[in-house]
Amino acid sequence: MAMPKLNQLPPPPPRIGMWEPISTAQPAELDMSRTQELLKFMEDAGLYESGEESLKRQEVLGRLDQIVKAWVKKVTEAKGYNDEMVEEANAVIFTFGSYRLGVNGPGADIDTLCVGPRHVTREEDFFGELHRMLAELPEVQELHPVPDAYVPVMKFKFDGVSIDLLYAKLGLWVIPDDLDLSVPTLLQDLDDKSVHSLNGSRVTDKILHMVPNVQNFQTTLRCIRYWAKQRGVYSNVAGFLGGINWAILVARICQLYPTALPSLLVSRFFKVYCQWRWPNPVLLCPIEGGSLVLPSWDPRRNFRDRNDLMPIITPMYPCINSSYNVSSSTLCIMQQEFQRGNNICEAMDASVTGWNTLFERFLFFEAYKNYLQIDITARKDVDLMNWQGWVESRLRLLTSEIERDTRGMLLCHPHPGECLDKSKRFHRCYFMGLQRKPGVCAQEGGPFDIRFTVEKFKNMVGMYTFKKPGMWIGVCHIKSNNIPLFVFPGGVRPARLKRVARENGAAAEVDEAGDGKKRKIDESITCHKLRKFDSVAGTKNTPLAVEAKLEDSTVTARCPIVDCSQSCLGNEGSFKFSPPVGASSSASGSSSSTAVVILVSDIVPAPSVCQQGSSEEHDRFQDDAQSMGEVQQNFGEGTRVENEGIRQGVATGRDCSNIFRNDGGVEELEPTAPSSNVVSASYGAQKPLIKFKFTSLVRTNC
Repeated sequence: MAMPKLNQLPPPPPRIGMWEPISTAQPAELDMSRTQELLKFMEDAGLYESGEESLKRQEVLGRLDQIVKAWVKKVTEAKGYNDEMVEEANAVIFTFGSYRLGVNGPGADIDTLCVGPRHVTREEDFFGELHRMLAELPEVQELHPVPDAYVPVMKFKFDGVSIDLLYAKLGLWVIPDDLDLSVPTLLQDLDDKSVHSLNGSRVTDKILHMVPNVQNFQTTLRCIRYWAKQRGVYSNVAGFLGGINWAILVARICQLYPTALPSLLVSRFFKVYCQWRWPNPVLLCPIEGGSLVLPSWDPRRNFRDRNDLMPIITPMYPCINSSYNVSSSTLCIMQQEFQRGNNICEAMDASVTGWNTLFERFLFFEAYKNYLQIDITARKDVDLMNWQGWVESRLRLLTSEIERDTRGMLLCHPHPGECLDKSKRFHRCYFMGLQRKPGVCAQEGGPFDIRFTVEKFKNMVGMYTFKKPGMWIGVCHIKSNNIPLFVFPGGVRPARLKRVARENGAAAEVDEAGDGKKRKIDESITCHKLRKFDSVAGTKNTPLAVEAKLEDSTVTARCPIVDCSQSCLGNEGSFKFSPPVGASSSASGSSSSTAVVILVSDIVPAPSVCQQGSSEEHDRFQDDAQSMGEVQQNFGEGTRVENEGIRQGVATGRDCSNIFRNDGGVEELEPTAPSSNVVSASYGAQKPLIKFKFTSLVRTNC
């Protein structure tokens, strides 16, 4: 074989997706060494499963495939079909999610899809006969059907391996073993739940075909997933992003940098998305149209799609927004985390810090002064699983209701996942951090009355169709120094908390002594002194601390908001919540004799963190941007989609906050110019070597 010439460059990779890549430069030695460091870090962090565990998963999937095939034959025979039909009856198991993408870690569940023939139904056969068959198997534990979910699912553990099993009924009498789910005609005449169930597997396979290098994509995605879990922004149920959302975001970066190694892809991930102008959508390919009457994401025609805050569009027909759960608060939190990640990657370029800084765990229970505690109880394990699934599906609505009733002034940070108090049976607990949104001055918001919001949420949850006696929910307000001990590692409250408050994309560190009185705040905000709220008199420009008062009788606080019919119950009101489980009041859900008054006033006023500010562009990023030009592609049925390149978007500072153009098209925009107010996130690096600018924390005139 002839050796290639030294000056002969490798051919450029083929373009994948709608747009030209930003850079096709070959990896440098620095990228290779950093990628090796990243791989070693991920291995030391235990992100890869062992060979034995991988083999066990394959055995479980094989056993599950045998079970569903026997189940379909049994149902076919019970419905009176002839022997030939019973012999040909078949069902096929597909995988999707992290397992199909090749990024699952130790102990992760397996997302599976069972595809059955047209005569096998979901309600009667899947959640009926198959559920009974699984319940009789000794290998199956914690069987939990959720038939009323947006995508109905059956959750269980099979020989210790967690399984999420969906079902889709196709319009075929016989299901072949080599079925290709990418064929659009399979979706014809299917019910919505079957289409949603099929989308998981179809989208996963499409993503793997839309990235230039699958191995680099898998390594980068595994890294980003771990980062998101460490920073508390990995939870679709809580209003953040789930596995498929992060996969699409990473795949988009792989398209922009097709030859980059994982270390550079991680850096570019944060650089791109910390400057992204949401709600401009993230697309991997043009939005496909089809002959079937299935709704695809199109804000020009669908009014509901215009309300999406962080649209991340699936690449398979029907193309939908996979991140519809994102709220204003969770979007703001994720933007802060993107900015923090970008700052750390820039510090890594300067050899100031390392990978461990990027993956530091976010201390949720030390980040806020005020929390909402949601307790749920039941009388049996089965009831608790059903009740828990229903409540978790409603929690994001509490976040959106609080945002709406406080006119978007109160940031509500849901904790991703439940907390377990081992001293109480059949009990689960959830938390939400409360804080005034940055950019909202004190007198503009005043104290917030969310009593009616909480009661409305409890009433909505109480309308559960399958509610049984003993299913109870309580919501109460707690201060940071009253957080239950079971949420801390080992059940021990740290003697000296290090509170990391989210403010304007930066992290202001506060050291609190055990008595909660001694604090040390960053010098940029020392001019804002926190004091207890005085409901009688307040200075216009003086920020107010968050206080909670427990009194034996109802306490009222006047709200200075003008025309606040949605925020308060009249001009005066108090905050009433049911006490947490274990309090003196009964668990029957009746009103408490103790009124809790939350005066959520200004913690530290600051302009909005959602202004995507960043430091100066890295030299390599500027070089990469020069290769990005304007590209035109089709959207839907011949409508033009334009993408202003990073070279034009970042360099010129074009304001692209609106995705609708005069010609009715929709833009997917690359990062645009940062605002003049530079905000840097604190990430625990060596302070003498890194300077932080809090230029946007100057007190706002109200």
